Amino acid sequence: MNKIIQRKDLAPSLIQFIVDAPLIARRAQPGQFIILKVREEGERIPLTIADYDRQQGTITLVFQVVGKSTELLSKFQQGDSIPDLVGPLGEPTEHPQGKYAVCIGGGVGVAPVYPEAKSLHEKGYHVTSIIGARTEELLFFEEEMKSVSDKFYVATDDGSKGTKGFVTTILEQLIAEGQPIDFVIAVGPIPMMKAVADLTRKHQIKTLVSLNSLMVDGTGMCGGCRVTVGGEVKFTCVDGPAFDAHLLDFDEQMRRLSMYKDKEQEVRE
Repeated sequence: MNKIIQRKDLAPSLIQFIVDAPLIARRAQPGQFIILKVREEGERIPLTIADYDRQQGTITLVFQVVGKSTELLSKFQQGDSIPDLVGPLGEPTEHPQGKYAVCIGGGVGVAPVYPEAKSLHEKGYHVTSIIGARTEELLFFEEEMKSVSDKFYVATDDGSKGTKGFVTTILEQLIAEGQPIDFVIAVGPIPMMKAVADLTRKHQIKTLVSLNSLMVDGTGMCGGCRVTVGGEVKFTCVDGPAFDAHLLDFDEQMRRLSMYKDKEQEVRE
C-alpha cells in the first residue's frame, strides 16, 4: 500500500507519482484530494488526486517542490512507499448544467483540472481546455488534456509556445468570438483564478475554482483552511475544494496563503 509504482519528472521541480492506493482509487472523484506525511514528525500536506485507475488500484499525484516537506517528498523514488496517506477527502466537484465547458489550468493547476476535463468529456460535454505556464519548459499534461478536449489551447507568458500572454488572453478571445460557454472551471495560482473570475463575472458566465488552502487535519476541525464565500465562512477541506469563483474572497485567501512564508523559508534553511 502507498508504494510508488512510477515516478516521472514533468518539469523543473515538478514531479508525478503513480501510487498503489486501491482503497482511495476505488472511491476517488474529480476535485478530491489526499493528505500525506513524508515522515512521522512531518507536517500534513494536501495534494489533489490528478488521476485514478480503479482497475489498477492506483492514484496519480503531481506536486511542485516549494517547501521542506515537498523537498523531502521529491527524494522518494519508484519502489518507495509513502508512510502516511489518507483520502479521498473533500467534496467531488458538482458540474453545472449545460453543454459547453471551459477547463483552465495554470501552472501546477493543470494537474487538478485534468480529472475535471476528463470527467466532463466522458459525460458528453463539449470541452474547451486552456493551459498556461510561464515558459514552454514548465508545461505538462499537454497530451493528456488534448485527449479529453474538443478544443485545446496553450498560453505562455513569454510566448515560447502557443499564445503569448495569460490563459485569460485566450478566454477573452473565445468570449469575443461568441463561442458558447455555459461554465468555466479554473485551477491555478490565486491571481490567475481571480483574473478568470473577474473576466467571467462581466459576462455572467458561471465559474468554479478549486483551492489549495493551508490544511492540518483535513476534516474541518482545525479551521486552518477557512475561506469566505458569499460572506459565509467555509472550510476548503470539507466544503470544497471547489467554490463559486464569483462569491469567493480571493484577497483573504491570498493573505492566508502568505502567512507562513517566512517560517517556510526558515525551515528549509
